[in-house]
Amino acid sequence: MKQFIENYLEENKSYFEQVSEFIYTHPETRFEEYDSSAFLASECEKQGFTVERSVADIETAFVATYGSGKPVIGFLGEFDALSGLGQKPNETNYQPTYRDVGHGCGHNLLGTGAFAAACAVKGYLEANHLPGTVQFFGCPGEEGGSGKTFMVREGVFDNVDAALTWHPSPSNSIMSLSSLANYQVYFRFKGIASHAANTPYLGRSALDAVELMNVGVNYLREHVVQEARIHYAVTNTGGISPNVVQANAEVLYLIRAPRVDQVDNIFKRVCKIAEGAALMTETEMSMEFDKACSNYIPNRNLEKILYNNLVEVGVTDPTDSEEQFAKQLWSTFTEDEQKNYLDPMKGFGYTGDGSEFSDKYLADSISPYVESKELLYGSTDVSDVSWVVPTAQLSTSTSALGTALHTWQMTTQGLSSYSNKGMFRAAESMALTGVQLFTSEEDLNNVKAEFKEFKRNNAYTCPIPKDVTPSKLNDH
Repeated sequence: MKQFIENYLEENKSYFEQVSEFIYTHPETRFEEYDSSAFLASECEKQGFTVERSVADIETAFVATYGSGKPVIGFLGEFDALSGLGQKPNETNYQPTYRDVGHGCGHNLLGTGAFAAACAVKGYLEANHLPGTVQFFGCPGEEGGSGKTFMVREGVFDNVDAALTWHPSPSNSIMSLSSLANYQVYFRFKGIASHAANTPYLGRSALDAVELMNVGVNYLREHVVQEARIHYAVTNTGGISPNVVQANAEVLYLIRAPRVDQVDNIFKRVCKIAEGAALMTETEMSMEFDKACSNYIPNRNLEKILYNNLVEVGVTDPTDSEEQFAKQLWSTFTEDEQKNYLDPMKGFGYTGDGSEFSDKYLADSISPYVESKELLYGSTDVSDVSWVVPTAQLSTSTSALGTALHTWQMTTQGLSSYSNKGMFRAAESMALTGVQLFTSEEDLNNVKAEFKEFKRNNAYTCPIPKDVTPSKLNDH
């Protein structure tokens, strides 16, 4: 089994690197991944998958299927990029691109690695005439859009027996931590314009309302669970003329907590603060629910299988040129980033103290697997998949130690030889796990039994209301 998967990925190495490069060089933000989605869906068809496009009424979402019957093993792929993180590849200094959109979270690698795993498993089933179904899910809008949550809401994953995915990072580890649930909501205030000097008393400032709301929420921070996070961005200040009382203003809030019910409680309190700000300024307040996601539910049996396969795949030593490139990037990090370089890795399941990285700039080992009860202080829409399907995630090292996600340093490493090695390490680990689930009824039954036990006392409710639809960045 291992030899087949290893040979398949090696024989198709240049092909999958080209797929990753295409996605990298066509960076697109949430739900606007028209080129990336169309390309990846087309490549799935070329590899013998049947593709259903525009699933869940999302233009850039698709499902590629091979085979028939049970079990159904799914691989989750992402391909959206981030605004403000355009960067020329393989550079050791900041060189933004013209459009300033880039893969600062490595989703060109993520989507391609999951695609490669699905193709390798398909090849194994074909070669050995095995029954079952392989599905590759093209999942758009992870960055601030919760694309998978919308897909879960519409039943896209209902027939899947187990799901696998991964994420690029500086670490080789199993992503065994739960994550934060969240709501993202726009608050809009409508006031009355007036001359700010001649007749200010006739105006009602929507910007004042936004500022008062933000002050009120800042006072709220002391009175929520300590794991909660409340972020905001003022997305409309009402114009650029200080001599006009601003008649319209808008602020976007992202509220996080360990559980959806905690998020909902904080959200309701934030709404009261917004209502109070409107009362104080005699403006009108309205809300638009943008998106949400649940907290991640680890499946320990599936994680252990994935971990054992990651260990079996192993880590090859980085080359001297790869180490040198990483060392140069290390010098671009702030003193705080260097001092706290393990922090970005801990969220991906790294459990060590860093002692194995002495005088190194790239991870060349695998972190021991721990059934962690810690929290990942971030959010992912993979979480909602984990509520309806047994799910496991791993991370492989694709970037220099200390590289934080959503930075130009992450973007610049997205086409490096080292990142490609990490992508294939993830693909092989997931592919071996997928084949194991197809060939070992006992392993799959253990995974499903654990999930069934969890579901016995934990019903799923999608955190996104039924009437909310996916929105692009420029929709607001």
